[in-house]
Amino acid sequence: MADGDGRDGPASWRLAVLALVGVGLIAAPFAFDMFERAPKGATMISDFRPYMTAPRLDGFQLDMRQINGGVRQSATRLAEALAGPPAATVRTRFDARFPDFASFDAQWPAIDSSMSEMLAAIKDNLPNYKAVAALPSFTLFPWFFVAPGAILVLLVAAAGRRPTRWKTVRLVVVALGIGLIAAPAVFQMFARAPRGERMVNAFKSIETRERVETIQGYFGDIATGQGAIRLELVPALERSGLSAAQVAARFPAVATLDRRWDPILNDLTPMIGTMSDNVDNYAAVASLPPFALFPWFFVIPGLLVVGLSISTVPWRRSANSAPLTHPEPFQPKGAP
Repeated sequence: MADGDGRDGPASWRLAVLALVGVGLIAAPFAFDMFERAPKGATMISDFRPYMTAPRLDGFQLDMRQINGGVRQSATRLAEALAGPPAATVRTRFDARFPDFASFDAQWPAIDSSMSEMLAAIKDNLPNYKAVAALPSFTLFPWFFVAPGAILVLLVAAAGRRPTRWKTVRLVVVALGIGLIAAPAVFQMFARAPRGERMVNAFKSIETRERVETIQGYFGDIATGQGAIRLELVPALERSGLSAAQVAARFPAVATLDRRWDPILNDLTPMIGTMSDNVDNYAAVASLPPFALFPWFFVIPGLLVVGLSISTVPWRRSANSAPLTHPEPFQPKGAP
């Protein structure tokens, strides 16, 4: 077979390489288990969407500040009000009188640090989440490889059976290659995919079964502490002669926590539940190749397809150019 002159078709080795590119595209999703993992990524992106907004994340951080404010005020000013002098032994006497709150207060700094760190990391990755969420659905990604790969294989098979049709088939193959090259630019993958990789790396220490279960356990501890404030500390203040209005005026952070506890619980609990539900989904996404490589999984095959197809275009001499000839030597008229 000729090496591609538009009549006889391309050399067989070119068709073989093009076929290998097509088979590689088809095989990639199976090699990376994308048909199982990618839909789990789509589920995770969808499940987190209600929580991944600036107002919602700001609200979570406000919840934590309000809990911290109520706990700290209870452990200082409120403790002083209930224990009375001498100041040197306020906490000793207060802790002995209210052991449930004292136990929670000892745990609270670690709880606050862990949850605040988690929320800060999630908020820092909000732009990265938005970049990933703006990509086509993860469920479609395997087909972005399989579909062009299958089309390429069919085109190569058609050219192999009817080499004289290569001139027409080549145009379709080149268009397919250009489409592969253009896809990452169309979907802004070169900007968005690395952001997705940064988000996956940032969540590596957050979206684990152990971390999520620990955070869920924190809510039981916080509920115990809040219950001690509401059912023991505030009633003790009222028994000391303060009205509810006076308690709220003197200890505003405590009053805010008591008033906001149910909304705080209803705000944070579903988010933590969603984290728990998506631990396996995150693991599936994290086991995919690095996101930053995905644009090249399209561009490199596209360049190969276009390069192999264009290289079969014959280099013909222009029809207007005449072959060079050597002029006859000048002979004078009448010369022998």
